[in-house]
Amino acid sequence: MYRYDDFDREYVSARVAEFRGQVERRISGSLTEAEFLPLRLRNGLYLQLHAYMYRIAIPYGTLSSRKLRQLAMIADRWDRGYGHITTRTNIQFNWPKLRDVPDMMQALADVEMHSIQTSGNCVRNVTADHLAGATPEEVEDPRPTAELLRQWSTDHPEFNWLPRKFKIGVTAAPHDRAATKTHDIGLIMRRDETGAVGYEVSIGGGLGRTPLVAKVVREFLPKADLLPYIEAILEVYNLAGRRDNKHKARLKILVHETGLDTLRERIEAAFAVRKAAFLGVSPALLAEIEAAFAPPAFEALPTAGFERAYAADPGFRSWVDTNVEAHRRDDYAIATISLKPLGGTPGDITSDQMRLVADLAESYAHDELRTTHEQNLVLPHLPKAHLPTVYAALKGAKLATANAGLVSDIIACPGMDYCSLATARSIPVAQGIAETFADLDRQRDIGPLKIKISGCINACGHHHVGHIGILGLDRAGVENYQITLGGDATETAAIGDKMGPGFAYDEIVPAVERIIEAYLDLRLEPGETFLEAYRRLGAEPFKAALYQAEARSNAA
Repeated sequence: MYRYDDFDREYVSARVAEFRGQVERRISGSLTEAEFLPLRLRNGLYLQLHAYMYRIAIPYGTLSSRKLRQLAMIADRWDRGYGHITTRTNIQFNWPKLRDVPDMMQALADVEMHSIQTSGNCVRNVTADHLAGATPEEVEDPRPTAELLRQWSTDHPEFNWLPRKFKIGVTAAPHDRAATKTHDIGLIMRRDETGAVGYEVSIGGGLGRTPLVAKVVREFLPKADLLPYIEAILEVYNLAGRRDNKHKARLKILVHETGLDTLRERIEAAFAVRKAAFLGVSPALLAEIEAAFAPPAFEALPTAGFERAYAADPGFRSWVDTNVEAHRRDDYAIATISLKPLGGTPGDITSDQMRLVADLAESYAHDELRTTHEQNLVLPHLPKAHLPTVYAALKGAKLATANAGLVSDIIACPGMDYCSLATARSIPVAQGIAETFADLDRQRDIGPLKIKISGCINACGHHHVGHIGILGLDRAGVENYQITLGGDATETAAIGDKMGPGFAYDEIVPAVERIIEAYLDLRLEPGETFLEAYRRLGAEPFKAALYQAEARSNAA
């Protein structure tokens, strides 16, 4: 993974000192909250429902054991002993005191981490496929691209105060695990007819109150042209994006209102000027970034112990079948650590669990782990020989739930339990659904199913692209939950269809159960997934099942 150089260390240290002074002025009263707000947001500090919330960047979701142990220390020393993995692959702490945040920032800087641009109207944390560098299907590791974009975008003088927040996602695999089509700019690495690697570039994706799937603006962009082309997109957006209405300020609105073809012409014109003046990225810098993501020194270890454990232990076998994926080496595996235990808060991890995972990564998995936008962790380079040992340790820490990608592996925002913007609860709904489908045999029978829950229209839980999406709203002071079906965040991205009237808090879990029971009755055997069944049948049979209880009640 990328290591800080002298410039990085000096820059981050200066930012810590600057923010320490701003916090002191805020506490003394010489800065008003209105003056402090844009300063704290650009350093990842929010004021939430009960306390401040501090969001820490995990660029492209890559962590080392040292960094994770430091996050555990921060959780214990300045928060309440846990952290929350977000859908931007960041981690946030929900209970810091304002006076402690500069010390938290310094503790992050000590292990080459920061919180810069995790909020504000700027280019946010660049995300990537959480299996990058390990999956056998990718063109190449996309993280060097993400790191180049991170360095380029940090404190960029021209794009530091955009009309609205700006998100970039990159993948290099045909199966899109990075949800690139929900980003302002989505990059998919591909090869052209000569075998050269470049990018398919999409623009205008985003969720929130106006959910839109990104549209392809360039079928193939050579790698050397990446920065001037991204700058051209941002130039057009920075000049033409709305600043009079924050709900209409995102790039997706500009694409929608202007039209893709017209916007493409403007982008290409700006690109021609920028490309002519672009001197290229320093070859030494590119080499340094590429070297930082070199594969680990893989070990050739015997797999007989893994095979014996797989045959003898049903619990281990279930976990491997569900949470372990193929690595590009046959004697290695990619293991997902589910942060969705029964009764737990999706995405939460305690400091003790952080330390355990850090130990496992360091001892058995080449000292590397990933956070995912689905609020889980991944050990991307794990020898199969070590899988039984790792599983046993995870099981002891309640981290071995065998539900990755299943109905209880739910994405949920913090909702009204924490967030000042939320209009409904998310966490209890996720817990209720998980408890209803607690039986793992039942979950495996249901098969792959993405449930995503947001507690307000800002859609931090990505409900629009859930196979089953749930949006919590306030209707005259009462929580009301709207259901969408058929959403998809992958290479076949789609916004889910609204089903009709919403459901009360005590009705939403039974409503989800009716949808799933309808799918089980309607699916084709063998193995038709929920999304495949929905696309084959359309909304009507699911809507009929969803509202059948209400129809019976009205008839009575």
